[in-house]
Amino acid sequence: MTGVNEIRQAFLDYFKSEGHAVVPSSPLVPRNDPSLMFTNAGMVQFKNVFTGQEQRPYVRAASSQKCVRAGGKHNDLDNVGYTARHHTFFEMLGNFSFGDYFKEAAIEFAWRLITKDFGLDAKRLTVTVYHEDEEARAIWKKLTGFGDDKIIRIATKDNFWQMGDTGPCGPCTEIFYDHGPKIPGGPPGSPDADGDRFIEIWNLVFMQFEQLPSGERVNLPKASVDTGMGLERIAAVLQGTHDNYEIDLFRNLIQAIRQESEKVGSRESAVEGGPEFIRVARRVIADHLRATSFLIADGVLPSNEGRGYVLRRIMRRAMRYAHQLGCTDPLMYRLVPALVREMGVAYPELGRAEALIAETLKLEETRFKKTLGNGLKLLGEASSGLTQGATFPGDIAFKLYDTFGFPLDLTEDALRARDITVDTKAFDAAMAKQKDEARRAWKGSGEAATEEIWFEIKEETGASEFLGYDTETAEGEIRALVRDGKPVKTLKAGDEGALVLNQTPFYGESGGQVGDQGVIRGAKGSLFRVTETQKKLGDLFVHIGKVEAGSFKAGEAVELAVDHARRMATRANHSATHLLHEALRQVLGPHVAQKGSLVSPDRLRFDFVHQKPMSAEEIAAVEKLANEIVLQNSPVETRLMALEDAKASGAMALFGEKYGDEVRVVSMGDAAAGSNKAWSVELCGGTHARRTGDIGLVKVVGESASAAGVRRIEALTGDGARGYLVDADQRVKEAASVLKTRPEDLVERLKALVEERKQLERQLADAKKQIALGGGGGGKDAGPAIVEVGGRKFLKLSVAGVEMKDLKAMADDGRAKVGSGIVAIANNSADGKLGIVVAVTNDLAGAISAVDLVRAGSEAVGGKGGGGRPDMAQAGGPDGGKADEALAAIEARLGASA
Repeated sequence: MTGVNEIRQAFLDYFKSEGHAVVPSSPLVPRNDPSLMFTNAGMVQFKNVFTGQEQRPYVRAASSQKCVRAGGKHNDLDNVGYTARHHTFFEMLGNFSFGDYFKEAAIEFAWRLITKDFGLDAKRLTVTVYHEDEEARAIWKKLTGFGDDKIIRIATKDNFWQMGDTGPCGPCTEIFYDHGPKIPGGPPGSPDADGDRFIEIWNLVFMQFEQLPSGERVNLPKASVDTGMGLERIAAVLQGTHDNYEIDLFRNLIQAIRQESEKVGSRESAVEGGPEFIRVARRVIADHLRATSFLIADGVLPSNEGRGYVLRRIMRRAMRYAHQLGCTDPLMYRLVPALVREMGVAYPELGRAEALIAETLKLEETRFKKTLGNGLKLLGEASSGLTQGATFPGDIAFKLYDTFGFPLDLTEDALRARDITVDTKAFDAAMAKQKDEARRAWKGSGEAATEEIWFEIKEETGASEFLGYDTETAEGEIRALVRDGKPVKTLKAGDEGALVLNQTPFYGESGGQVGDQGVIRGAKGSLFRVTETQKKLGDLFVHIGKVEAGSFKAGEAVELAVDHARRMATRANHSATHLLHEALRQVLGPHVAQKGSLVSPDRLRFDFVHQKPMSAEEIAAVEKLANEIVLQNSPVETRLMALEDAKASGAMALFGEKYGDEVRVVSMGDAAAGSNKAWSVELCGGTHARRTGDIGLVKVVGESASAAGVRRIEALTGDGARGYLVDADQRVKEAASVLKTRPEDLVERLKALVEERKQLERQLADAKKQIALGGGGGGKDAGPAIVEVGGRKFLKLSVAGVEMKDLKAMADDGRAKVGSGIVAIANNSADGKLGIVVAVTNDLAGAISAVDLVRAGSEAVGGKGGGGRPDMAQAGGPDGGKADEALAAIEARLGASA
């Protein structure tokens, strides 16, 4: 039982047998402590349990917590590779008591595990206690029989733990292992304590006090226990080495590095710096491989801000060493399978994210090698005249960063071996000058100048870290508050305003997807209801809403909770737009391209290039294809890729989106036979369903024109789609009941009714014509009047409620009736307007114009004239009651032309 995986499992099994709940490791991005960049201890996930804010269904717990220390005050990055026990990523074994057992049981658990189960020689163990903690000292003395030389009192903060300036705190007791006199170093508390001989393997923290702002310490209502034992350190002890990098886990990773680096051009004999550099390089790569892989698996992706920047620093530090080992092609991604073999069983999330990790590493190293080759060459030239102990000019370091993309930390790291430092003050001054110039240029950029406040806030606070791809709740720290377009120090109950935080799970409106809603809770019941989330300047998330209770101020830690139901519905609709996009391409053709979209919780809208309306059959085919992928219930996968690679792979870009060099590629649906490409592959930064089955159902509810050559479909998913279908079904049943038929016979019954109505309308129209021409049309003269005007027959008729098409038919009948002459019919239509038709028999069409006559009638009653052919013309007027006036005007014009 000496392998890392065996030791981890043995620890958890031991505490499980002692009534502890074995709790999975929490993510590396803390959800409940915004003051931390990364989870750096096992107790982080239990912080709110210790303070009483959260209740768990157990009072004893044990875990193996993945931790990262590479940013902020906990930063071991520069030491990694040069010492025996520094890591950026490590595992912390721990057992915890939440008001259950206390000092005696905690010490007994630890002593029994390491001396009996792990079999460590008690003679090689030393313990420390806080100098005022006589209770812990007495327990150790009774349990071990150690004398004062083996139970060492420590008066410093090394043996007194505090969560912060205020809050829970308490004394510690630590267990040290003596690696023997061959290793330099002295016992704890001695001047040589920093050596590697005596190594702390386990720290037991007894949280029994609360530190008050006044400086007073009071007893906690429930004393608790928090312990931490570094897995790598205890593995080194059990495997007979003082060097963490000699344990089986690292030996296997370093062996993989040796083998894979040789495949991509590394040759030991050609490496500058010799065996010592090779040893350091391989250790750095092994350590940083773990940190980068686990960070990516937990949702952190490389960027130029916040956690993403720290990840990029770690990646690039390892990649620099790979480059200096002589690797001509990317190395890091080739090592991911070896890491998954070593740690994937204990941490299955590593296996699930293997493809994303490999692609991210390959992308970063491919791009960085170009920067690195040029940067190292330029750095070598710029520093060639410097001797050991000299200072490298900061303005040149900034030029390397700004012009050639060579980061400051890599410049410092590369010069470290020659004992050359960088003038960071000059570097910072050059950076500040560039920002000032950029700001002045931005302030004059039109519309953007109206939102200068967000530029100022971002300059002061930095970007917001978005956590919402894998969580809907988190803690954050308020960085800025805004009311009425101006920064304020406090928002009180009733105030409407905006909050900017260091991190958030709230999605900011972009890419067609609406922003999240939800709540932000502060101390003492304060509540801010978020009604809208916007994204300013690319990565500043602004939470807009109203304070409903209490107050909020900058620097406060708050709890954020996205409206889960609304987010879930929005995610389903967003994924559905991708399915509809691909379905439209397959049904209508590859010319289909997105021209806009709206993704909200209750519906989706999708605009696309297409020249004509879609038929019912086409809409049904699109729906069918989309729902086939929904029924696959296949995973929705996200990868990070270079923009050029993503497009080359067939991923479709979305209209209106602005893309950087690195893009998120969202894939869904099983690949077609003979293809290795997912059914739908698009570039997208939005939030999506976990699986296509989460969409539930896709129902297109509308298709219309959006612009010239652009069509729009509207659709519903999930409960919205089901509700729509339920309502439609109910309407069908009600209609069938009204028509006294079965729902399945409703269409045929409606067709019969429509045909019956058409026949009746035709019969009615014929009857009206016959009545009108026969003398019963309801006009003033109650029938056609045939008079002679200028030696020609003139038939005039006033009717009501006749359709225009029937007026023309009546005019034809009138021409037959007069034989040779002119027919004029005026109709008072159902909408109260006047319709006029004039017809001239063929023998007179050359001499008399029906158009002239109908215009005379229309203009006489306030119309705008008319048009048609010389033998048949029509016009109208605003007042159907002036039919006789129109006929009189036509008759007068006919007389005048005789």
